[in-house]
Amino acid sequence: MSFFGLDCVTKTERELERKLRANDREYNRSFKYATNAIKTSKYNVLTFLPLNLFEQFQRIANAYFLVLLVLQVIPQISSLSWFTTVVPLIFVLTVTAAKDATDDLNRHRSDKRVNNRKVQVLINRKLRSEKWMDVQVGDIIKLENNQFVTADLLLLSSSEPLNLVYIETAELDGETNLKVRQALPVTGDLGDDIEKLADFNGEVRCEPPNNRLDRFTGTLAFAGQKYALDNEKILLRGCTLRNTEWCFGLVLFAGQETKLMQNCGKSTFKRTSVDRLMNVLVLCIFGFLVCMCTILAIGNYIWEINKGSNFTVFLPREDGNNAGFSAFLTFWSYVIILNTVVPISLYVSVEIIRLGNSFYIDWDRKMYHSHSDTPAEARTTTLNEELGQIKYIFSDKTGTLTQNIMIFNKCSINGKSYGDVYDYTGQRLEISEQKDSVDFSFNPLADPRFVFYDHSLVEAVKLENPEVHAFFRLLALCHTVMAGEKKEGELFYQAQSPDEGALVTAARNFGFVFRSRTPDSISIVEMGKQRSYELLAILDFNNVRKRMSVIVRSPEGKLSLYCKGADTIIYERLHQSCSKLMDVTTEHLNEFAGEGLRTLALAYKDLDEEYFSQWKQRHHEASTALDDRESKLDELYEEIEKDLLLLGATAIEDKLQDGVPQTIEELSKADIKIWVLTGDKQETAENIGYSCNLLREEMNEVFIISGHSSDDVREELRNAQTSMKPNAAENPVILSEEAGEGVKLIKDEVVNGEYGLVINGHSLAFALERSMELDFLRTACMCKSVICCRVTPLQKAQVVELVKRYKRAVTLAIGDGANDVSMIKAAHIGVGISGQEGMQAVLSSDYSFAQFRFLQRLLLVHGRWSYLRMCKFLRYFFYKNFTFTFVHFWFAFFCGFSAQTVYDEWFITLYNLMYTALPVLGMSLFDQDVNDVWSFQHPQLYVPGQLNLYFSKKAFFKCAIHSCYSSLVLFFIPYAALHDTVRDDGKDMADYQSFALLTQTCLLFAVSIQLGLEMSYWTAVNTFFVLGSLVMYFVVTFTMYSNGMFLLLPSAFPFIGSARNSLNQPNVWLTIVLTSILCVLPVVTYRFLLIQLCPTINDKVMFKVRQAKATPPPPPRRARIRRSSTRRSGYAFSHAQGYGDLVTSGRFLRRPAISLSSGFSQVGRAATGFSPMGRSAGYSPTGRPQNLKVPDVEVTSLQMYRTITDPSL
Repeated sequence: MSFFGLDCVTKTERELERKLRANDREYNRSFKYATNAIKTSKYNVLTFLPLNLFEQFQRIANAYFLVLLVLQVIPQISSLSWFTTVVPLIFVLTVTAAKDATDDLNRHRSDKRVNNRKVQVLINRKLRSEKWMDVQVGDIIKLENNQFVTADLLLLSSSEPLNLVYIETAELDGETNLKVRQALPVTGDLGDDIEKLADFNGEVRCEPPNNRLDRFTGTLAFAGQKYALDNEKILLRGCTLRNTEWCFGLVLFAGQETKLMQNCGKSTFKRTSVDRLMNVLVLCIFGFLVCMCTILAIGNYIWEINKGSNFTVFLPREDGNNAGFSAFLTFWSYVIILNTVVPISLYVSVEIIRLGNSFYIDWDRKMYHSHSDTPAEARTTTLNEELGQIKYIFSDKTGTLTQNIMIFNKCSINGKSYGDVYDYTGQRLEISEQKDSVDFSFNPLADPRFVFYDHSLVEAVKLENPEVHAFFRLLALCHTVMAGEKKEGELFYQAQSPDEGALVTAARNFGFVFRSRTPDSISIVEMGKQRSYELLAILDFNNVRKRMSVIVRSPEGKLSLYCKGADTIIYERLHQSCSKLMDVTTEHLNEFAGEGLRTLALAYKDLDEEYFSQWKQRHHEASTALDDRESKLDELYEEIEKDLLLLGATAIEDKLQDGVPQTIEELSKADIKIWVLTGDKQETAENIGYSCNLLREEMNEVFIISGHSSDDVREELRNAQTSMKPNAAENPVILSEEAGEGVKLIKDEVVNGEYGLVINGHSLAFALERSMELDFLRTACMCKSVICCRVTPLQKAQVVELVKRYKRAVTLAIGDGANDVSMIKAAHIGVGISGQEGMQAVLSSDYSFAQFRFLQRLLLVHGRWSYLRMCKFLRYFFYKNFTFTFVHFWFAFFCGFSAQTVYDEWFITLYNLMYTALPVLGMSLFDQDVNDVWSFQHPQLYVPGQLNLYFSKKAFFKCAIHSCYSSLVLFFIPYAALHDTVRDDGKDMADYQSFALLTQTCLLFAVSIQLGLEMSYWTAVNTFFVLGSLVMYFVVTFTMYSNGMFLLLPSAFPFIGSARNSLNQPNVWLTIVLTSILCVLPVVTYRFLLIQLCPTINDKVMFKVRQAKATPPPPPRRARIRRSSTRRSGYAFSHAQGYGDLVTSGRFLRRPAISLSSGFSQVGRAATGFSPMGRSAGYSPTGRPQNLKVPDVEVTSLQMYRTITDPSL
């Protein structure tokens, strides 16, 4: 599904206020609002050819070849046939156009698929199934459960009580928890009555299209009344309707004007840094070509004045052709002859190499995800080498690093830790899917998807350990979850935060099953017995309290307060009798947090009936107060949430995708900086940061930027800079300013130690202001990792753009939802995770795969190889063509600057197309310095790519100097060898044709040997290409220089007999050997000295590989990191304030509590309603006593509290 596109209507003036009328298309059309059609394609049938050619000729080289073609059709200056340029040029343009057409065709298909989706629209008093593209502003549409929201809608009515709907906004803000929206009562009364809806003619005045996802202002005028509209009444495109049978909505914004579209960045034409460097180099080469041609033209002028007059007796000049005009023509003739410094075959070869390396990504089985049947896909073929130069990775969190799955992993109850598995010696075992999980068959209401491996906890439940029972009773009562039942016994929970869902599901499996709720009661099944608790109050969660409590009355009439929340907050409110238990639980909490688990403390308190009555009265007064209501309620909450008794702690795993910590660790070793940009809350993001090794306890410091004003944020950033680098200058060091653009490049600063940075959304808004962005960037770049929380999709793109603008670095953005599209488009490379959030990110990406861990292979293997191959290709290609061309330059001084070519015309035509094309392609497609295993073992091999060490302006000029030397050897050694030389039979062989043949043969051998030196990895294919090309040269040469070809076309094949007359002479072959040795000798010497005196990381690793001589052993298994850690609470960080009020108000409760069958079969002892049977009943697999109390832990009143007592126990 694609959620981005282009407006179909061009607006001449900016919209200041939106006005629309329901069910009145004529009125709404007068404003020319955008339709709901989307368009992501670039071309249509009419515009394809002109637009595509325009884009292609933006490449300087293509424009250069077009100019050459024009020159070649002028007979006075052309010494080469026109087809030598036009055929390759047309081939390049055709191949590129075909590729662009294919890509655009896929975009057309994607657009068509989305635009043709069906939705029910109210037209002419009837619901009709219409295509999405035909929906217009002012239409009333009907959505059904699990449907995507078609456009930005004003909610009118729904199937739920009080016109509530539940929506999932993961693709907008990255949060997977459900959110509630509620219609106005006046529109809610319309229900699903088509007649009433068709008669609805309300007028809406609201804000113009904008990108603010969290704000909406407007008014609805209907039946003479005005009603205020806010964000709680709006359904945004990109949301998904959940747990709601149907709803009706009025379209406010459509197509590109929806808030989601406004957050999607513009599609930009992405080009690699190698491409950009090539453009600069082509300009330099063109300038150099003009210089060479000017020198030769001046030479021709001088020669014509001094020597040319001697030839006019038998070669008279045409009228008006003096020495100056001859020099002018010679200039253009040499432009044509020397054009091979930038041959068009270079661009053909580059496209083939990129295509080949893209296929390697598509075909890589190690990047195939079998569970979802998703292979990796290179969606563009033009950016492969850029993958080998990434310095910054910007990643989404939800669905990219995590699986959106919360798992109840461990817990601590009354000082005893549960969740780990031990062997008979007491050694802790690593948990894997092969281990025996706990058997929950005793509980017919258990969730079959829940897995737990520590059998001792279920034994404690079955043996009726009172503390364990109280622990799970709290989890079953203290929450805002809603329960539903698809069919008898099949429970499902609708949790407002995934944390709560995991906790309630855990309680359910251990025998404390939450069944239903009303505004004033909660029904649960405790170990097979139906029990109903009176719900007296919910003390709701908010970001300051970081806890929630419920006050309930048990069936026996006992009043209790149950509280869960951040451990630091709960500890402050505990009774002093819990001090020793608190110490033990703290150790467990540290252990849990050290493993990256989200921790939560649980406590309870028995209440006095008389005190609670007074408190309840004061609570009612505070909740109805007009002034200072929030602070009065907070005081009351603080008062009652005191002297709590500690029950224990839970540890939830926000389940990461497989291999995420290892991948981040490896990428960090490759000196890649990873920034996480997420819509989640700060605490959630921090937890994940620690879980996936992005933040580590070993870091010197993790800075939290949370200022609420511009001055606060600036001060926090400056303080962080001072901490990391005390003597740092106040302003960042400017490397340079890009010519003509005035863009500053900020230098990387080295700091001692490792630091992390966490910045909140509201602080980031200030940090991205023009006056502060450099301070923010400087601070962030000093840190090893950065986490930005609560960011909007547009802010994600702004952060990426900031780094692109001021750092000379290549960026990569990776995400899986529509909220990541703008960031993916903004980065140099965009990667889409084909996850559970739809395909928006994938459709906008350059590369896609199913799991974050594949990013490691994409960069460290495919990216590095692609960059290495491309750089080797360019260095070698320039070398062989410069060498080829410079020989013409030296020859000009010996041929009277007459634009005579030194080689046979057929050799010139076939040099790049046949003789040297396949060997260099073989190297560029198959070469690798080390294999993938060694690449993973030595991530530092990636660093040279970030520093542009393999191909740069410096490397290019080295290549040009090397070519100049080789061309001197290739011209003057054969020249000297043939000077005054005779054949074995005494005949003269120092003719032009013999010299041309010897020079081109020496050239071909020299460049072939140079290729062999460049190659690190020889395969049968490479060997065949190199030797085959040499064989092909001799076959073609002997054929074209044969008598038969001369007799067929004398003018086309003038070199008759040259091959057989020259190549049978020993001195010719000695000359070939001598020139080859002289050409490669400096290279071999330079490389030998470099490896001995200053080896690169590649040299060191390749030496290790040669020493190993065998396949390296698999990398050592990474030991599980266990850290002593500061605790990080995981309580309901995606939980929204105000849900408690919603629960107690009864606004979204469908039915009263009814007596439900417990689902437990009544067997065994009558007193308990169940029998502890099965493999986990009555024994401990660890051999430890089950109810072992922690020594010296004081007994609290909790230990005397039992719901069911049995004298026999």
